[in-house]
Amino acid sequence: MCRQVFGFRLAMIALAAPAALLNAAPGLATRLVGAAVVVTFMGSYVLFRDWERFGPLLLRHPTLLALDMLFGSLLLVSAGPDTTLAYVSVCTPLLAGIVYGWRGAAVFASLQSLILLFVHAASKEHLHTGPAETLLLPGLCVIAGAVGSALRNLMFRFGAATQALTTVQARLAVTEAIGAERARLAREMHDSVAKTLHGVALAADALAGSAGSPHLDAKLVKQQAELVARSARRAAAESRELLADLRRESDPDHATDVLVELAACTRDFSSRTGVPAAYRLTGDDSVPPVPPAVARQLLTIASEAMENAHRHAAPTRVDVRAGVHGGILRITVQDDGRGLPPGTTLEQLRRAGHFGLVGMVERAATVGAHISIGRGAHPNGTEVCLELPLAALTT
Repeated sequence: MCRQVFGFRLAMIALAAPAALLNAAPGLATRLVGAAVVVTFMGSYVLFRDWERFGPLLLRHPTLLALDMLFGSLLLVSAGPDTTLAYVSVCTPLLAGIVYGWRGAAVFASLQSLILLFVHAASKEHLHTGPAETLLLPGLCVIAGAVGSALRNLMFRFGAATQALTTVQARLAVTEAIGAERARLAREMHDSVAKTLHGVALAADALAGSAGSPHLDAKLVKQQAELVARSARRAAAESRELLADLRRESDPDHATDVLVELAACTRDFSSRTGVPAAYRLTGDDSVPPVPPAVARQLLTIASEAMENAHRHAAPTRVDVRAGVHGGILRITVQDDGRGLPPGTTLEQLRRAGHFGLVGMVERAATVGAHISIGRGAHPNGTEVCLELPLAALTT
């Protein structure tokens, strides 16, 4: 705002300088007025052009504004109060109010008003002017000083409000980031360690039942003990993998062949659970390399769909298909089990403590994919269809 005030001063000085030089007496008076024109114009130009650099200097030294007011008064005496220099004199209290506050505005408005009254008294053309005309410009100086002080307070309040808003936005961003990280950790724990530990608990219960049986079967006990050991080692490995993933920085240049990994996950699921699972490649287009972070989410969703079918649907077969169809990477996992109860919603599952499907939907959203869960085009069972636009892989 101070830069705009100095720009206005420049225009007024340029318009009134010829009148000031013409009205000055020849000789020393003309030189003084000329010097005043140069000093006042150049000072206003420097502050207008580079306020960020020279503004703090004016803020620390109010005498510079007083010196500028003195040179302006020389021009005002020479040109007369009817010229545009009168508006320059009104700008001085306005600047003082903006830069120095109400105390500075009061001091400079008083000094400028006295100078204007002196110019009116010394001007021969204004000997017969009335009090209203004489007090007009001094009154404008007082009003300009009050306006400058009010603008200063308003800008300070706006700055404080902006800072408070920035602080609130930063806190909200931190809160959202913490919430998103908590949700991500909950999904990772649910989809890896929690499931395996649940399997360990079931195997340990079976082992305890076999060991407490009156007809102890050593071979069965050994098999169950080996199952507990394998499940515990798997839980430890998943925990290490999860911790390593949390500490690892993603390498954007290291892409993953998601179809190869998906085929391996399907074979691993079938060997672990004994449920026949078949993987089939569909589509005519080749699948581009997928960033590791995206591939991890896609593979976890597919693995979770197969695990859900095994735990809850009692299927006799699971079919996994993947391929590119019209610029969209589509992965489907379909089983022939019991299927979801009619009318099941994510909110119902969340309230009941079943977070598998909820986590799948959240994972799909993090990579810009769309997921649908239902029967699809099949008479029974459940189909999980995941669609990811290939354009999302490059954004």
